[in-house]
Amino acid sequence: MHKDSKYVLFLDDDVRLHPGSIGALTAEMVKNPEIFIQTGYPLDLPSGSLGSYCIYEYHMPCSMGFATGGRTFFLWGGCMMMHADDFRQDRYGVVSGLRDGGYSDDMTLAAIAGAHKRLITSPPVAVFPHPLASDLSFGRYWNYLRKQTFVLESYTSSVNWFMNRALFTVHCYLSWGFVMPYIMSMIHITAALRIYIKGYTFDEAGITSSGLGLVAILATCTLIELLSMWNLTRIEVQLCNMLSPEAPRLSLASYNWGLVFIAMVVDNFLYPISAFRSHFTQSINWSGIRYHLKDGKISKIERSRDSGPKYTDLGGKHLYGKKGAQTKVSFIGSLARSLAQWHQPKKFDS
Repeated sequence: MHKDSKYVLFLDDDVRLHPGSIGALTAEMVKNPEIFIQTGYPLDLPSGSLGSYCIYEYHMPCSMGFATGGRTFFLWGGCMMMHADDFRQDRYGVVSGLRDGGYSDDMTLAAIAGAHKRLITSPPVAVFPHPLASDLSFGRYWNYLRKQTFVLESYTSSVNWFMNRALFTVHCYLSWGFVMPYIMSMIHITAALRIYIKGYTFDEAGITSSGLGLVAILATCTLIELLSMWNLTRIEVQLCNMLSPEAPRLSLASYNWGLVFIAMVVDNFLYPISAFRSHFTQSINWSGIRYHLKDGKISKIERSRDSGPKYTDLGGKHLYGKKGAQTKVSFIGSLARSLAQWHQPKKFDS
């Protein structure tokens, strides 16, 4: 940092900023010196693949910060602004926590803010369009999900550990709690169809129709949820169009809401699997680099001999200046490779 710098900005290199975004973030920091961290959130623009819709669905809860008057506990590492003096003085361990075995910048800083009751805000101008890669295969989504659950295994303090364990437990419970009603509904619908095909009535079959009533309630709840996601996305699209009037207009017309529903079920089904795998393996291969954890801190980093993947797992940009061929990985193929990698992780590092 320059010796006269007042603020530090963490910014992903593929964030699509609006005109004046950095100035708006700075103005908020000047207006309210009590702000510890200012953050923004991505508005994912799915490319059409199931993997891209899963990532869109996964990021949607981050937008809760807009519904709480800007005060939030979510942090997105792609956009964070902080006071430079906090780093110069290593206040609350913001430097040492990241330097001494730290892995996740946003989770570490969020834990520090929570432990010391410091303010995290998200101004309404800090929502950024994030087009997802057109070749974002399901395998790349799975690796991204693994990265998201892996961060819950890293921690810098007892408060950070407790916060991550709570997130792990609650997220796994809610995820499979979300999926199970749909499995039960399929059982009810299958049973009702068999009764209908064989020409029986419910009384003759010795069962009641209450199960189908629960299916109808679930369908209503699902419709309400999809409408809520549609409305929130609509507002964010309108906001982005207002903030960047000269940019190509964003539209909801490209969203496939049938795929959004499938992505919700798939993502919530796979999250606990990914979380438990991260818990037991304590390692991950991310962009050609394998990280190993011990006691919540990075204990070893292994870099493959090859240059690594040609693309990041979301943006589809070239990392090493070489043009890579697009790879198409099926859903079954991705899971098969993941199961094999579970038993022989080093074999797949390159």
